[in-house]
Amino acid sequence: MRSVVRLASLLAVLGAGVLDFGSLSASAQVPSQAEGEALFKQRCASCHEPAQDRAPSRGALSARPASELTEALSEGVMAAMAEGLSETQIQSVVRFLIEGPEAPSKETASARGRRAQVTTVDAPCASNPPIIPSSSDWTTVGRDGANTRYQPNPGFSAADASRLKVKWSFSIANSRNAQPIVIGDWLWILSGGRMYALDPGSGCVRFRVDGVSARNTPVVLRSSASASGWLLVVGRNNKVMSGFDAATGKEIWSSEVLDTHAMSAITGSPVVSGDLAFVGITSREEPASQSASYACCTFRGSLVAVDIRTGAVKWKTYVLTEPSVLLGKNAGGLQMQGPAGAAIWSAPTVDPRRGLVYVATGDSYTEAATRAADAIIAIEMETGRIRWNTQVTEDDNYVMGCTGATPGPNCPDELGPDYDFGASPVLVDAPGGGQILLSGQKSGIAYGMDPDTGRLLWQRKVGAGSVLGGIEWGIAADPTYLFTPNSDIANLWYAHASSRGEIIPDFIHPQPPGKPGLTAIDPVTGEIAWHVPAPVAPCEFRGDRTLSDRFPGVCFNAMSAAPAAMPGVVFQGSMDGWFRAYDSRSGRLLFEDSTTSRTYATANGVADQPGGSIDGNGPTIAGGRVFVVSGFDGAASTGGNGTNVLLAYSPEGR
Repeated sequence: MRSVVRLASLLAVLGAGVLDFGSLSASAQVPSQAEGEALFKQRCASCHEPAQDRAPSRGALSARPASELTEALSEGVMAAMAEGLSETQIQSVVRFLIEGPEAPSKETASARGRRAQVTTVDAPCASNPPIIPSSSDWTTVGRDGANTRYQPNPGFSAADASRLKVKWSFSIANSRNAQPIVIGDWLWILSGGRMYALDPGSGCVRFRVDGVSARNTPVVLRSSASASGWLLVVGRNNKVMSGFDAATGKEIWSSEVLDTHAMSAITGSPVVSGDLAFVGITSREEPASQSASYACCTFRGSLVAVDIRTGAVKWKTYVLTEPSVLLGKNAGGLQMQGPAGAAIWSAPTVDPRRGLVYVATGDSYTEAATRAADAIIAIEMETGRIRWNTQVTEDDNYVMGCTGATPGPNCPDELGPDYDFGASPVLVDAPGGGQILLSGQKSGIAYGMDPDTGRLLWQRKVGAGSVLGGIEWGIAADPTYLFTPNSDIANLWYAHASSRGEIIPDFIHPQPPGKPGLTAIDPVTGEIAWHVPAPVAPCEFRGDRTLSDRFPGVCFNAMSAAPAAMPGVVFQGSMDGWFRAYDSRSGRLLFEDSTTSRTYATANGVADQPGGSIDGNGPTIAGGRVFVVSGFDGAASTGGNGTNVLLAYSPEGR
């Protein structure tokens, strides 16, 4: 486990945007391309050379800024593969990826097709007022603990939606799942190892804290634990939860490491109820299992409750409860075991009335049976005891590297469809009383359940579904409808390749036609109220060095990002960079804007900042503005920049 200080020192070397491997600290040796090549072949090549499943190729990795590679290896998605490497060895791998095995070239990054590191200059605010809440705040990833993603007091009306224009922008380099939190005159967002507090009206910087690497959205709330009375809680890449004074950025506490499995991670945002913050633990065993030197699989998804006053862990519950059994040997002769999986990718949903926390789980990794995978699970807030478990897809046994013509080394006996839940459950009030727990799965199916028992009330298919299809990163609900975006990006890949007579190695079997779009569903009956297909619209990734080896520069209209709703309007982004507003009663288009059609002069000093794909977490609606991030590098690796941009829309840009 690498410290935040260490990561900060590595990124500091790269922060100016110039790749200078001679600038490392005196205690560190100069990174070696030869050593980096050897380490890459030993630890990385099985997934990246050639690219397996959803993993980017070595060529695609070389297009990323050095700081992004450093963060990924130090505390990010590839940290487990770099376990035990020294600072110099990590930089050796980065140097090999950037410069290749041959002698360094004097060509510029852009000339070589590599994204240059963006240099930002913070514009400090003239003054920082106290944090004063309003009725239009958005304090947690889903706006409320029920994860409705519905803003009842947006500060503008549905009639204003057609007049939205970008008021200001802010470059957020290397960000993955950045979504802002807004309270009054304060906005917080995580960005490439940095935590920012901004003025939501202008984008000026109230404070910045370096060395806070996370893939999720923080939660901000009143708390006596901080001097200002406001606490910011975040689940970090180093698998600890931390609390900061939201007005100053001062760290108040950090928990113990919440999970010690080498392949575990935190991707979902924490959610707070009372004095407890809840966060799910997810896993990187699916990509790790592409290597014959890895014995699949031992990870078990869990939910952790942390006291927000002290950072102490109150309880931890593994949702996968069946005993481990030995399976066969993998292709490398290593002993396999299971069951494993049931990762929790998204934010939990809290239900104080029933004293429950609901989580949505991912697939199973082995043929050993488990009821915990592809399930909605209710856990008691106070004790961590599992109250009920409703599994919707049995035997969904999946790891990466098993869909091509040559099976990978750790594949289960029968491969499942990879229908994880990546979206948080949503708890809504039903007309006439009672409540319904809603969810959406990568199968393209939305579900309604009884929150007391987990009994399935209805299910409705809105998309084709696939390994990167269906309902991926979020759903939203207003008092009338559930809104379910559908991605089906893998299906669109397959159709595009087939139209050109090409074969995608990962998909040797035909994929059904994709159905990207947005659907409104009656939460009581499951009946579809309206559906709009995702428009096919012009798209240009200006300045992009796309991570997609398969389709460089090709735009796909998949709707995988979470939506957000307000009275009369639902907002939805798509992977081609378009941001749209629809009439929430009819689906009629009210507003659309291509975030890739221009570049932006950002509030933090980037003169020609491009937009890109809209993926992952969705918009934030607060204080008369709508905030959205363009340029996300998601699992689909399509249309990302690595230097994403936060856009602040308001009526007429006022």
